[in-house]
Amino acid sequence: MQIWVDADACPNVIKDILFRASERLHLPLTLVANQPLRVPRSAHIRAVVVPGGFDGADDEIMRRVQPGDLVITADIPLAAAVLDKGGLALSPRGERFTPETIRERLRIRDMLEQLRDSGVRTGGPAALSQADRHTFANALNRLLPTGNPFA
Repeated sequence: MQIWVDADACPNVIKDILFRASERLHLPLTLVANQPLRVPRSAHIRAVVVPGGFDGADDEIMRRVQPGDLVITADIPLAAAVLDKGGLALSPRGERFTPETIRERLRIRDMLEQLRDSGVRTGGPAALSQADRHTFANALNRLLPTGNPFA
């Protein structure tokens, strides 16, 4: 299993959980972003910088992801594409995207986008809470081959 992170919008506390899990389990972890990122010195962790622009990181992840890989993203269309390719997708808040749930999430996303386009303020997501951090770590733990990501 390779772990891919849509890193431009991924909170640092989530990246820290991923760094620890990668090191402990010797799993390859790649953060993809359109700007340079700091990552720990590790044989298992690396960052890939893609040219800026719309969906550059998403396109790079989709080019490289393989069936069975795990992608960490809040981007619903990217999560849907990962699932279509046989990968696993998890949001930074610990929501596991599945073939059974992704279509509804796409529908909600599209509806909110239409509202915003018509001038309605829909607001953004709430700040990442301690409960969100634990939800993510627990969901990650269930998807990884072994181990507790908080260790």
